[in-house]
Parts: sequence; C-alpha cells; structure tokens
Amino acid sequence: MESDFRFPSSESGNKAQNEIGMNYSVPESQSIAEFACQNTVAETETVRSTTSCISYVELRQRYVNGVVDDVNSYKESSMTERWNPESLGNAAKLETMKSLDWRRVMAENSNLLGEAPCVEMAPMKYFMGEIHAGNSLRSTISVGNAKKRQRVYNTIFHVPFRCERLIFAGFFVCVDSFLSLLTIMPTRILITIWRVLRTRQFQRPDAAELSDFGCFVVLVLGITALQWIDISLIYHIIRGQGTLKLYVVYNVLEIFDKLCQSLGEDVLQVMFSSAEGLSNCSTETLKLELRTFIFDAAIAIAALLIHSVILLAQAVTLSTCIIAHNNALQALLVSNNFAEIKSNVFKRVSKDNLHNLVYSDIIERFHITAFVLFVLAQNILEAEGSWFEGFLTNALMVYMCEMLVDSIKHSFLAKFNDLKPDAYSEFLEDLCKQILNEKPEERQKGLTFIPLAPACVVIRVLTPIYSTLLPYGPFMWRLLWIVIWSSLTYAMLAISKILVGLSLRKFATWYLNFRQERKQHVD
Repeated sequence: MESDFRFPSSESGNKAQNEIGMNYSVPESQSIAEFACQNTVAETETVRSTTSCISYVELRQRYVNGVVDDVNSYKESSMTERWNPESLGNAAKLETMKSLDWRRVMAENSNLLGEAPCVEMAPMKYFMGEIHAGNSLRSTISVGNAKKRQRVYNTIFHVPFRCERLIFAGFFVCVDSFLSLLTIMPTRILITIWRVLRTRQFQRPDAAELSDFGCFVVLVLGITALQWIDISLIYHIIRGQGTLKLYVVYNVLEIFDKLCQSLGEDVLQVMFSSAEGLSNCSTETLKLELRTFIFDAAIAIAALLIHSVILLAQAVTLSTCIIAHNNALQALLVSNNFAEIKSNVFKRVSKDNLHNLVYSDIIERFHITAFVLFVLAQNILEAEGSWFEGFLTNALMVYMCEMLVDSIKHSFLAKFNDLKPDAYSEFLEDLCKQILNEKPEERQKGLTFIPLAPACVVIRVLTPIYSTLLPYGPFMWRLLWIVIWSSLTYAMLAISKILVGLSLRKFATWYLNFRQERKQHVD
C-alpha cells in the first residue's frame, strides 16, 4: 500500500493543535509516525534519512490510520457532548477550599517530618519543666502493670515458700529412707535367717532379699573401713590449712560428693538388677548370674566406700570451721553459698533441670544434717566447758544460710526463666505420688537418695559415744549392755520410722486431694 509523503505546513500544524488542545497535533491526512519522521527530516535535512523514514511509514500505514480514525472519532464526540453544569439540576456546588498555609501546619505539627523538637535551652525553664513533668525516673524506667506486680510477689513470697515446702517434705523423705535402712533392712534379714534356721531348708532368696543382703554387706564393710580411719589425723591435717584453703577443700569435697552420689545411684541400680536376674534365673545360668551379682556388688562396695570417706572428710572440715575461732565458718558459708548462687542463677535452665536441682538441694540439706550430727558427737566426746550454746548458734547459722541461699537461688531462677510458682507445686505432687508408691509411666523423675554413705558416717561417729556408756567388767557383762543399748536404739529408730512414714503418707494424701480439687475448681 502506497501513500504520498509531504511535509506539513506550519499553519496546518497550529490548526491541529488548537483543535485537539494539546502541545502537538496530528493532521488528518497523515499518521503520527509520519509527522514524527517529517520533523526528524526537517531537523537533519538529509535525503537518506528521509527515504528510510518514508519506507517505515509505508509499512506501518494501515495500523496508524486506524489509530488516527479513533482519535478523530473521540474528538468529534467530545466536541458534541461538552460538560454543562446546568445539566446537573439542583446539585450543590462544590465549596472552594482555603489555600494550604505550610507555616501554620508545621507550627501545629512540629514532628510532622520526624525531626527532633526544639529544645528549650534556658536552664531555669528546663529545671522547672523537669520538676513539673512527672515521675523523676521516667526516662530510664517505665511504669509497671499487674503482671509485673505478680512477678515481684512470686519472686519475694510465692517461690521461696513453695520451694522451702518442697525441700522440707523431701528432707523427711530422705529421713524415712535413712530410717528404713537402719530398721526395715535388718528386720528383713533377721526374718530370712530365722526362716532358714527354723525350716532347715535353704530356698533361693527373691530379688528383694538379695538386694537387702547386698546393701547390708555394703553398710557393714563401710562402717568397718571407716573405723580404721583416724578422724583426729584428718582433723589436724585440715586444721593446719589456712582459711582460704579451708573452704577450697570443702568445695572440692562437695563436688566429689555429687559425683559419687551420681555414680552410687547407677551401681546400686545395677546391683539390684543383678539380684533380680539371680533370683529368676534357671539352673543352667545360675553360676553366671551369681558371678555377675558378686562382681556388681563388689563395684557397689568400692564406690560407696569412696563416697563414705569423702563425706567423712567433708564432715571433719565443717567441724574444723565450727570449732575454729577465726571466723572460718563465716568465710566457708559465704564462699560456698555465693559460689553456688553464681553458678546456678545466671544460667538458662529448663523445668526438668530445675526439678533435678531442687532434688539435689534436698539431698544436700540431709547431708548437712548428718554433718551437724557428726559435729555434735565430736563435741560430746572431746569438748570441755559450756559448748552447747556455741554449737547451737553455729548450727542455726549453717541452716539459716542454707535456707536463705536456696530461696534466693530458686527465686531468681524462676524469675529469669519465666517459671511460675506452680512448677514447685507440681514437683511436690510428684514427690507425694512417690511417697504413696504411685509410679505412673509418665512421671519422668523421682527423688533418688542413697542413705548408705551417710549412714556409715553417722554410725562411725556415734559408735565411740556408745562405747563410753558401756560399763567396765567382764566381756559377757559388756555384751549384755551392748544388746540393751542396741535394742533401745532400734526401738527409738523404729518409732521414729513409724511416725515419719505415717506422717508423710497422711501429708501426701492430703496434698494430692488438695491439688485435685484445685484443678477441678480451675476447670
């Protein structure tokens, strides 16, 4: 398709601009591309560019003509249908708005652009403004709310109370286990021996009887080994150390105590498993199971002997600090307890780790009680003059420091780890289920306490006191008094076991019912 190319005159161009109302115009007989090419040719005035532009226009003529037709039709319709304000009828006229005063807007909204406000530099105006501005610490601390208040009350009141209640209940659980070792276990062994002597028929013992025999052997060998240890020699070795070395020695012994406690739990569990395997094995595997039980029992004996020696050395160290008159006890308590706070408070712990930590504090509280009994026995044997008042003061100081440190430690552990006081109530609920021998599978952790090593230390230190109560005379006469004192001691321990056991079971039943009612009330 061919078309004639021609340059538009200035008159036709101005006429098109006036008709369309734009800064440029397109003649009706020419396309937009033609007009652009014509202007280009006029500016360059070269024949070669004019020829190439004409060829391009020839190729795009059909498409541009369609566009021009649409523009012309739109122009005609817009000219015929102009907007008439009277056609709106009674419509309200738009009100004119005032011009925008930028200075007034900035004066009303000084921070509109995010800039810092103007600061009053007059000293007295600044000072008076600070006086009447409000809270004097508003720039460094915000106002709290009810959640903050509850958090403060939890840290100061609720967590220490519930933690100490849990430790108190767990302490008596340890006392009950200790009394069971000294009363129930000998009774079961005597019943087994009496049955064999009466029937004169040896029967294979069950797993519980084998476990009792293993624990009895460990206890007897531990007491015998501690009898060979000279306590006065250990006392003078520790007494010769300075105050700084004294609490370092105590901290080192405490670390080894925890390690031996963990190892002792494992070796006793292995020995009980071997006892169960020996009681249920067949005749073909009897020798193998017997060798396994003896080997596991030997490992348990060695581990618990080492633990007993460590506890004895720790008790002698505490006794040295109490007897000393150079404030060694205060230095020991401050260094040991605040080192414990530093090592635990600023750590991120989970709920299970907190559960293990509070059980560790329960066992530590019982060990301290055993050490205090050791110091009391040593004072009975060796002290002169009025010593009981000073001993009572020092013992109360040790217990108060331990309670204070445990309260501070658990309060801030709960605060920093966002744990509510109800977690300690759940721990106590698990402990109550353990007291009542309710061991569901979902309960992952229980209080594990091995009273063998503390029992060895307590019996070792109380044996010299009983020796001083025996009268001089023939061997049979002394043996009679040994039986009398042993019977009285056993009766006293048995009564204590009954009272502690029944009280724990009553408390556990009451607390579980209380928790159940509270859960139903909340639901």
